[in-house]
Amino acid sequence: MDPVPALDEPLKKVLGPATAKVMAEHLGLHTVGDLLHHYPRRYEERGQLTHLADLPMDEHVTVVAQVADARLHTFASSRAPRGKGQRLEVTITDGSGRLQLVFFGAGVHKPHKELLPGTRAMFAGKVSVFNRRLQLAHPAYELLRGDAEETVETWAGALIPIYPATAKLESWKIGKALQTVLPSAQEAADPLPESLREGRGLVTLPEALLKIHRPHTKADIEEARARLKWDEAFVLQVALARRRHADAQLPAVPRRPRPDGVLAAFDDRLPFTLTEGQRKVSEEIFADLATDHPMHRLLQGEVGSGKTLVALRAMLAVVDAGGQAAMLAPTEVLAQQHHRSVTEMMGELAEGGMLGGAENATKVVLLTGSMGAAARRKALLDLATGEAGVVIGTHALIEDKVQFHDLGLVVVDEQHRFGVEQRDALRGKGKQPPHLLVMTATPIPRTVAMTVFGDLETSVLDQLPAGRSPIASHVVPAADKPHFLARAWERVREEVDKGHQAYVVCPRIGDEEDGAKAKKKSPEDEAEKRPPLAVLDTAEQLARGPLAGLRVEVLHGRMQPDDKDAVMRRFAAGEVDVLVATTVIEVGVNVPNATVMVIMDADRFGVSQLHQLRGRVGRGSAPGLCLLVSEMPEASAARQRLNAVASTLDGFELSRIDLEQRREGDVLGQAQSGTRSSLRMLAVIDDEEVIAEARAEANRIVAADPDLERLPALRTALDALLDEEREQYLEKG
Repeated sequence: MDPVPALDEPLKKVLGPATAKVMAEHLGLHTVGDLLHHYPRRYEERGQLTHLADLPMDEHVTVVAQVADARLHTFASSRAPRGKGQRLEVTITDGSGRLQLVFFGAGVHKPHKELLPGTRAMFAGKVSVFNRRLQLAHPAYELLRGDAEETVETWAGALIPIYPATAKLESWKIGKALQTVLPSAQEAADPLPESLREGRGLVTLPEALLKIHRPHTKADIEEARARLKWDEAFVLQVALARRRHADAQLPAVPRRPRPDGVLAAFDDRLPFTLTEGQRKVSEEIFADLATDHPMHRLLQGEVGSGKTLVALRAMLAVVDAGGQAAMLAPTEVLAQQHHRSVTEMMGELAEGGMLGGAENATKVVLLTGSMGAAARRKALLDLATGEAGVVIGTHALIEDKVQFHDLGLVVVDEQHRFGVEQRDALRGKGKQPPHLLVMTATPIPRTVAMTVFGDLETSVLDQLPAGRSPIASHVVPAADKPHFLARAWERVREEVDKGHQAYVVCPRIGDEEDGAKAKKKSPEDEAEKRPPLAVLDTAEQLARGPLAGLRVEVLHGRMQPDDKDAVMRRFAAGEVDVLVATTVIEVGVNVPNATVMVIMDADRFGVSQLHQLRGRVGRGSAPGLCLLVSEMPEASAARQRLNAVASTLDGFELSRIDLEQRREGDVLGQAQSGTRSSLRMLAVIDDEEVIAEARAEANRIVAADPDLERLPALRTALDALLDEEREQYLEKG
């Protein structure tokens, strides 16, 4: 008997170089173990055919169906001028619909012999439309003969697994490759501790792998899925629990505010009282800052819930304790804005060492890449001497030249825009690891927070401060009801007449490179999908048309930083009526006088992004209005998404909808340093219970055995999950 290949055996040794190359390049599979964890997307039953009526256009599909008829036509063409060209048309059916297959030229002979009426087979190919009918051109196929030994062997059981496949490698070829490596499943080391597995009634890993790839019943599939979900949730939670445990061992300087320090003076000058939520979250943060290991906290809050104020109070507490605090913002516009709002809120408390500064004041400096040399030198000096207690900046803060006197707290704004490496570089600037507070305005469902940010403690601000106005949101169906769009522009004029201001948001800028990209498309594509609306074109059309006479300006990411800042300043000062912008305004821009936002081609944005954008209006005492303009038809998924955004202001509810639609692979892929998501079976939203239970088990196990010395198989599974790139990700935080 042939020896069973080991799980870390390269596929090229087992399957041959050609197949292995396709698997590596198109599916990211390199070893026998990788292939065993490439799970079927769904299963076809021999007796029950897939619905041809529901096939998606332009997608690579695998269907099981029966040949209804087959006809060979001859025709004349440039290659076969004497009428010798051949085309085979085969109609297949599954009871729900019919589908045409076509084969041309020399490719007709084999199917002509094999695809006889009554034959059942699996067909794979890309669905296209010809003469208004769906068809597969030159599909690959595999006959299902029930009696031939090889087929019975290959398609054992009544359920046929359909794998995520590519045009280069059909599902059944992946199935055959799995047939070759399946005996290796017996060698799979089980990462779940036996007591946990038995306590939860889960099957062993080898059994789960056999059942997922070769199920005999639907119960087999359910058992296998339940087990494989646990693996993914548990191994990931153990990785996070170990990291939390390691962080708790690091030393940090406890930072406690003084009763008569700058924080107390700041609180005294606030013109309003903190919300209950702000008080509660501040207490959680102060308790963390007072401990002798580094705080790692995620502060998430609805747009406008006052996160910046909470972060500033934490920074002042650290200044009181003799340390420095740094706030890292993703863009210059945002860093400048934070600097402006922090110095305004602090008043003379931000003028440390200056004439007129309060006695316990500190200095607040700004550091960005576009600052002049003299201003930059001064800022660097203030940081190195400790003169500046608070610094606000962009990536410029991370450069080697930047030295802190005693960095005690790092606040990262809008975490998802910062790479882990950048956070780490800034943390490395403290004499001892500084405390870390990560802020995000994109509400994250609890399950995602536990999976993606499982190493951070979470605080949630879900109350809006008093005096914030509700925002009304409406979908404007521009194609079905053009007069609705005309009315939208009238509403903008009405708001401007009342002394308010407006945003118009577009998906792209509209100069240079976009045009080059668009040229590559075929005329059909152009007709099908026009390019998204652009800032520059839209601003011009509005200024000449429906908004003529108003002061219209543009703002986008490719403008010079000084120009961007000048436009934002004019808008904030009320010198601009309508700002036509890209999503550069999505984060943190605060103009209380702006009451209306029109989002063009709103269907081109994600749900969370729309929610973020909408949070830019209604920030003052006047109510906000957000108009989501779309040309998508009413029944489309895109319109349903927009209706969901219009129907609720609850960011947590919207982030669940967003996640259900986008699948969490994106969420995890992004969080895990761009590596392929480790979740193949686990659905973050649906499997909330599994994740919560796995987290509790992981904490228990890591507390008892941090190095997992008693669980070698679990350590092996962790090493596989945390390949080098992910390992760095987790170490850096």
